[in-house]
Amino acid sequence: MVLNGIDSITKYRHLFEGKRVGLITTPTGLTKDFESTIAILHENFNLTAMFSPEHGVRGDLEAGALVETYMDPLTNVPVYSLYRKDSKRLTKEMLGEVDIVVYDIQDVGVRYYTFIYTMLYALEDCAKAGIEFVVLDRVNPLNGVHVEGNILKPNFKSFVGNYELAVRYGLTAGEVAMMANDQMNWNASLHVVRLEGWERSMSFPDTQLTWVHPSLGIPRYETALLYTGTCLFEGTNCSEGRGTSFPFEMIGAPFIQAQQLADEMNAKRIPGVHFRPVHFKPASSKHAGELCGGVQIYITDIQVMKPLEVGVTLLFTIRDLYEQFSFLPPVKEGSRPFIDLLGGDSMYRTENIQAKQLLEQFAEESKQFAEMKQQYHLYR
Repeated sequence: MVLNGIDSITKYRHLFEGKRVGLITTPTGLTKDFESTIAILHENFNLTAMFSPEHGVRGDLEAGALVETYMDPLTNVPVYSLYRKDSKRLTKEMLGEVDIVVYDIQDVGVRYYTFIYTMLYALEDCAKAGIEFVVLDRVNPLNGVHVEGNILKPNFKSFVGNYELAVRYGLTAGEVAMMANDQMNWNASLHVVRLEGWERSMSFPDTQLTWVHPSLGIPRYETALLYTGTCLFEGTNCSEGRGTSFPFEMIGAPFIQAQQLADEMNAKRIPGVHFRPVHFKPASSKHAGELCGGVQIYITDIQVMKPLEVGVTLLFTIRDLYEQFSFLPPVKEGSRPFIDLLGGDSMYRTENIQAKQLLEQFAEESKQFAEMKQQYHLYR
């Protein structure tokens, strides 16, 4: 049986007793029996504050919605925002409410997924303030072995990539925290409440845990796996499937000929996937209400498919087939195009570069990261 950190919390009571406890969480903060981390800390310890990332601690806020301070109606505990317009950091005033900060959010193991930076920001803030920090560790649903993609370059840091991670980094949140604390010399008083029964080779289906979607855009495990590659389409004028029942699994645009694209992709014989021609109208986000042609990606073999290879190959195939394809301009003047922030480099926009060249460059960086990260492994 695989247990997440919260399922073993009774073994770590000494960390929390007699202290004012702060909690960073989302609706994924649950035991295997679906009891919330909020309720457990509130009932068993002195929960004095909660800190809300994007979507809110109870998941009642839309993506991108700014969070204001409020009282949680079920516990009457104040909730402070970590997703403010001017900052995503813990303030001196917030940290004055607690003696220890606990982090419990399900990660997806992909660099663009922003909750990991909420954790790292908070870890750094706690280190500076002399506040203890606890990660209630959770499984990496994409397993702890496979690494894919380039390492983020320092000049390309943003909230979708704020640490020098590979795209698919093969670490749990607790291991990422340990690595950052060591490499950045934060010297935080860091505690990791470890997983039980999890082995690095396990993907989410192997754990026999119940999938609780970490955000509305990741409704299934298969979505999380494909997101590793198809999230790149957020930096283009193609729909990444938001506003449909299959975000990050369907990719399309009004200018794409579905059958043509599916035939082209299937002819490449990419291991572990099949492309079905589809037509869809997103209810929201890019191309809302417009008929898009495109493909739905089916995973036929989880063991051999490489999701970043799938996403990169699809992106460059669309670029080469359709002159209407484009990368989106910077969101605001003076900033980088979003594809650069997602890619952690400007290489996606390099003229005449092909998918094969890019993936070959990535392979060497993936190898370097995979070797380096082993010193931070908590699990075999």
